[in-house]
Amino acid sequence: MKRMQAGFTMIELIVVIVILGVLAAVAMPKFVDVSGDAKAAALQGVAGAATSAMNVNYGARKVNTGKGSAVTNCTDAATLMQGGLPTGYTITAAAIAPDATVSCTITQTSGGATATFTGLGIL
Repeated sequence: MKRMQAGFTMIELIVVIVILGVLAAVAMPKFVDVSGDAKAAALQGVAGAATSAMNVNYGARKVNTGKGSAVTNCTDAATLMQGGLPTGYTITAAAIAPDATVSCTITQTSGGATATFTGLGIL
């Protein structure tokens, strides 16, 4: 009488381990350097927030001069942002004429990456 054995053979186990190893070798580089991508995304987010703060301030000030703040320099964006400019970022000074737009530069102090945002001047 033959007895039925249940389970995997050694060859099957080795093939599965090899497949898992190949998949891990292919996927690892995708996850190793995500900190660089995260820093770049954070920089773009801060630049977008600065542009948005400038635009909201411009609209509020245009409707009623008692609201909002006068903007004559790119560095004014730091005070317009809710909560202020996050630590680890600096804005390069550049003059902005009233009712004019200027490309302003924001720099990430760790790594020195830069991004631009739109500065909108108003008195």
